[in-house]
Amino acid sequence: MLRLVGLNQAYGQSRILSDIDLDIAEGSCTCVMGRNGVGKTTLMRTIMGQLAARAGKILFDGVDLGGRPAYDRARRGIGFVPQGREIFPRLSVEENLQIGLPAARPRGRGIPDRIYELFPVLHEMRHRRGGDLSGGQQQQLAIGRALVLRPRLLILDEPTEGIQPNIVADIGRIIRRLNREEGLTVVLVEQKLAFARSTASHFHILERGRVVAGGAIDGLTDTLVQAHLSV
Repeated sequence: MLRLVGLNQAYGQSRILSDIDLDIAEGSCTCVMGRNGVGKTTLMRTIMGQLAARAGKILFDGVDLGGRPAYDRARRGIGFVPQGREIFPRLSVEENLQIGLPAARPRGRGIPDRIYELFPVLHEMRHRRGGDLSGGQQQQLAIGRALVLRPRLLILDEPTEGIQPNIVADIGRIIRRLNREEGLTVVLVEQKLAFARSTASHFHILERGRVVAGGAIDGLTDTLVQAHLSV
């Protein structure tokens, strides 16, 4: 479904990603891992078109996304939940969700009922401002906003960062449901090993902007963790 070929990214003269090759199979849940500063968020933003790749290709269903803006990638079926959530704090929960409707596939006339089914708290608080929600509730709102698009691929950058444990458990349950029961392809950046192992089917580890390990999640051994993830 998603294929990266020789992807390179840099800020000025500082190279962040070097010759990234990745294949994300349809229906998989892939966790991208690595220590802080190795390029995980840069990789996600480049896939989504928020940053233009310096070199290489990003193929989605065989179509080269090079040069296509983020909104075009959303319309093609890629949903994105950025690190830090980036909701609109002065807009209501309902208004935050409605923002995604113009890019929905097919174009939506209203917020899908399934969003409120997955996140009942968003229905309860639909008239509250996004900035009045707790961090965990804002994360649920950010995921809901991405799901309004009816994506075929959902990218989540650090979905459990700074979230209380009970909502982390809810988010994990929802990701597993979307992936395993509904067939949504998922790519997530995650630091919590237990969460990654219980949620993902595959993993890739970045180090200094390069992929240094990957495979089925059962292959994420303690040796790999010690060598590339421990601090």
